[in-house]
Amino acid sequence: MDRIRKALDLARLERAKLFRVSDIEPAVSAEKVVEFKEPPAANMAAEEIHQTHTRVFSPPARILEQNRILDPASRDAAVVAFRMLRTHVLQRIDAHGWRTVAIFSPGAQDGKTTTATNLALSLAGDRLHTVLLVELDFKRPSLATRFGLTPELGADDIITGTAGIQDCLYQMEGFERFVLMPARGTLNNSSELLAGPHCRQMVSELRTRYPDRIILFDLPPVLLADDALSFAPLIECGLVVAAEGRTRRKDLVRTVELLHKTPLVGTVLNRAAETAPGY
Repeated sequence: MDRIRKALDLARLERAKLFRVSDIEPAVSAEKVVEFKEPPAANMAAEEIHQTHTRVFSPPARILEQNRILDPASRDAAVVAFRMLRTHVLQRIDAHGWRTVAIFSPGAQDGKTTTATNLALSLAGDRLHTVLLVELDFKRPSLATRFGLTPELGADDIITGTAGIQDCLYQMEGFERFVLMPARGTLNNSSELLAGPHCRQMVSELRTRYPDRIILFDLPPVLLADDALSFAPLIECGLVVAAEGRTRRKDLVRTVELLHKTPLVGTVLNRAAETAPGY
């Protein structure tokens, strides 16, 4: 534990505020997950939300549970931890007027995509914002599978110039403030495409289309491909996910060093062994 603490302290390099999320552990590795009710409760919006060109899908509750996607209406400790993370992220991005956030991790299996997914759903619970979760991990795309979705078109079609944004948006039934843009498959030249004109146009359009929308981008691990670094100049800030007992100090430090031009809103310590005392 001391090794990870020292690594995270060093990794911040006076740039990113550390967010301890020991209670997120049940969301990423334990067998116990929060059960979704069928269908999920529509508790995300008091006002009527209009999502044009958005396809609605209804994932089976068992698929969500198997993939550790938590019901944001639950009072489970893991859900509470994500609400705390949500508040921290909102305070940081609202202070700077940021709306585009990349979710980074040094390596694989750090809990990056699970964190991105549950953070997006938690952010969608804030009535002042809507949330779009975009999958740009074209090395190992998994968001569609995690939601039990078979997309006809996805983010890979957008950045290759074969589809428009309006054709690739999917809304989970009962969650009017949460929209998903998954990827359909892998791309061999993904880093070049992520730095290319179609991707730049996509980010620009997403940023300006809805001023109240927060956009989370799920990317491949920073140290396993150059995709994240190719895309980083297009976003306003990032969140780094590290895993206790898995992320090595030198890898975390190297990740933050490589992202030195990208403002970081925080560092998430995932799978933490310590738990916060109860209230």
